[in-house]
Amino acid sequence: MSVIIKNLDRVVEENGNFRKVLFTGAKSQLVVMSIPPGGEIGEETHDHVEQTLYFKSGEGEAIIAGEPSPVRAGDALIVMPGTRHNVRNTGSEPLKIATVYSPPNHIDGRVHATKADADADREDEEFGHHIA
Repeated sequence: MSVIIKNLDRVVEENGNFRKVLFTGAKSQLVVMSIPPGGEIGEETHDHVEQTLYFKSGEGEAIIAGEPSPVRAGDALIVMPGTRHNVRNTGSEPLKIATVYSPPNHIDGRVHATKADADADREDEEFGHHIA
């Protein structure tokens, strides 16, 4: 089954949730994120998952293996499995992101309004650690 997401730019901009899973397939997953000013995704390492992040709006800092690098609207970040990474919002507006995981890293349909909600969802956190 194929899926069309109409106007992904608008979907990303209108998303007010920390993380919202839009689509999960057998080999990939599309997720949108909104990181508030001063917020962060949180340092993580995906053992078996490749992640591509597209920054739609805002400005921030990607920290890859401890090395910071500025990111802004129009930039993309590709994180290979086993790479420690984090993204922080260093701007005054929400950092809006579309991200693709391959293979999927979150439970299909999951929505977390805040980072605290995401951190508290142990089932979803464990899901990503059991991908092989």
